[in-house]
Amino acid sequence: MKYRKLGNTDLTLSAITFGSFAVGGWLWGGTEQNESVKAIKSSYDLGVTSIDTAPVYGQGFSEEIVGQAIKDIPRDKIQILTKFGMRWDLAKGTHVFKSQDNNGKDIDIYKYAGKESIIKECEDSLKRLGTDYIDLYQLHWPDVTTSIEETMYAVNELIKQGKVRYAGVCNYNAEQFAEAEKYINLASNQVPYSMVLRDIEKEIVPYSLEKGKGIIAYSPLERGLLTGKMKPGYKFGEGDQRATRAFYKDENLRRTNEFLDKIKPIADSKGLSLGQLVILWTLEQPAISIALVGARNAEQAIQNAKAAQSSLTKEEVAIIDGHLNQLVLVP
Repeated sequence: MKYRKLGNTDLTLSAITFGSFAVGGWLWGGTEQNESVKAIKSSYDLGVTSIDTAPVYGQGFSEEIVGQAIKDIPRDKIQILTKFGMRWDLAKGTHVFKSQDNNGKDIDIYKYAGKESIIKECEDSLKRLGTDYIDLYQLHWPDVTTSIEETMYAVNELIKQGKVRYAGVCNYNAEQFAEAEKYINLASNQVPYSMVLRDIEKEIVPYSLEKGKGIIAYSPLERGLLTGKMKPGYKFGEGDQRATRAFYKDENLRRTNEFLDKIKPIADSKGLSLGQLVILWTLEQPAISIALVGARNAEQAIQNAKAAQSSLTKEEVAIIDGHLNQLVLVP
């Protein structure tokens, strides 16, 4: 496994970090707890020491699974990344959407990052995770109903109390990040980034390079799209949010797989799967510190972790880019 410092901090994370959204089950058509625990433990055995989760993933269930998986691991050997600012148990802030929890109960999701809410969320997360501190505490989504100053003040207080080591944000644009930096030293910005979703290259990547900030890239495999395993006609399970996204239309599956076929010789030459090749490409991109990759079972987790055992040359990256530039997906 490769390890990288996050931005201008002393926080060292595994270059491939375990993403725990899917293990929470919510919006992923359910989950199997024992398989999820095995997935996290299998990753750790291969050097994946960093785990990213969030309270809203399964309404606490993802954090509980992470807590169960790490309970026998020395705390200083792992890095816990979790989030705050999305509430399903408090009708305050900005209403995002209606949903159902894993038991089929109707819930409403809100973006809210007021001071008292953050303090409560942190305490709840610490209990579910079975720890007394969080390595990286990240605002999940911008909250337009609360000032950035109030939000960052609250996180600073948690850092002073020793409950949080470093602060980060998710889904911030460069302007929001700069505003937050007036009140706190941010380690990173966690944003969506993949071969087919590269919006951050316009402003966030240049800003992060200039300021020495880390980027945690989530969904680098575009939730399975870039593994080559999804073919036209693919059927999603009930409640799987991918079924409604344009990326997974049959025509886009066909075009994406044609692209993947073109870069497959590089993967074959290194004994890699297409998914592993895509992860390596992601880690070679400017300003990308960490590739956040999810897994729902041990087999997927092992394959993700093993990607770090290989590397790409500049020439190989250029070949991939050449084919990627010809890929156009339909809206």
